[in-house]
Amino acid sequence: MGWLFILTAAIFEVVGAIGLKLYSQQKSLFRLMLYWGGFFVSFTLFYFSLQYLDLSIVYPVWVGLGTSGAVLANMFIFNEPKNCTRIFGLSVIVIGIVGLHVTM
Repeated sequence: MGWLFILTAAIFEVVGAIGLKLYSQQKSLFRLMLYWGGFFVSFTLFYFSLQYLDLSIVYPVWVGLGTSGAVLANMFIFNEPKNCTRIFGLSVIVIGIVGLHVTM
């Protein structure tokens, strides 16, 4: 159950980051709600995941998946550059997350 919470929390962290980017470009209530709502749900699910998993696992997985998701969102939604160096960096993050899961 903890892994489901943290995976969903990471998804909502990406939603919050997308909302923040959109809100910084043009202020609207919808974009503000996307921004605040995404981060609120993310932090709430992060909190609940701590009932099942150790902080030393939850925090790096949450940050790593959120960071990877935000980079991918920026590459595909906001047309940031897609290059081998970025893909390699994302791969290292994902390998680290999988490594944490395996060693648990």
